[in-house]
Amino acid sequence: MGKLFSIGEVLIDFIPLQKGAALKDVVAFERAPGGAPANVAAAVAKYGQKAAMISKVGNDAFGDFLIEKLVEAGVETDKIYRTGEANTALAFVSLKENGERDFSFYRNPSADLLLSEEEIEPAWFKTGDILHFCSVDLVESPMKQAHTKAIAAVSATGGLVSFDPNVRLPLWDDPEDCRKAILEFLPAADIVKVSDEELSFITGIQEESDAIHSLFVGNVKAVVYTKGAAGADLYLKDEIFKSSGYSVEPVDTTGAGDAFIGGFLYQLLELQANPGNVEEVLRRNAADILRFANASGAFTTTGKGAISALPSKEEVESLI
Repeated sequence: MGKLFSIGEVLIDFIPLQKGAALKDVVAFERAPGGAPANVAAAVAKYGQKAAMISKVGNDAFGDFLIEKLVEAGVETDKIYRTGEANTALAFVSLKENGERDFSFYRNPSADLLLSEEEIEPAWFKTGDILHFCSVDLVESPMKQAHTKAIAAVSATGGLVSFDPNVRLPLWDDPEDCRKAILEFLPAADIVKVSDEELSFITGIQEESDAIHSLFVGNVKAVVYTKGAAGADLYLKDEIFKSSGYSVEPVDTTGAGDAFIGGFLYQLLELQANPGNVEEVLRRNAADILRFANASGAFTTTGKGAISALPSKEEVESLI
């Protein structure tokens, strides 16, 4: 069996104790472990496959807390470096009545952005592994170069590369810089997850089908198009598999997309997918993979936070 490696930010989400208030009006927060790549690693580990996090946190209490919580979730943390040069990243979240979120990030820079390419060891990666990354840490920084090296190393060993752009525009000086970074890294991915809220921004194309098919560049073999509570569609170059979501009472949608792709990648590890067979694996198992991923994402919205709200494999299967 392969292993999932997630590279990118590990941070603290400060979740408000009340819904429906603008961030400036929130008076009390609850801390929760987060960071999209870390959430995905935690989901894969919780469902029973091996997962490791590649990142950097500060020599501070928040860094201690994050490593502790990832260990509790079953994630390997020996590739999370520590530094005294910057603090662990923080994100303050405000929740609307429907559980949707607004973010305010504190990192200038944060410790994760200081991970360097010299700290990436190609020997970590083996055939059958999956590397997952997002766009938050693709700003110009040592971490961006670390991504480039890790992606090349995984591809060289015959592993899969998964990319969820996970657009967070408040972190970029210019939205166009975010879009350019996504388009720069897109061709290196085998699997791309994109949400209905991100599609036209990334592609510049309004028509849905044309926009999705424009993502098939370079190594891209599959595009997973998520539509929130409405479910998700899986696109191969010549075929589409549609699915419906699950009806739940959302408390906090933080991490729902991460839980979705975590459930999706967990299934690919179970099925021993690799760049040579992934299209056939997806074609033969699309319905089951999407059911599990949709249930994983839906269940996570019923609790607060991301890692904190991840269900067990049994809970996911009970929703299916």
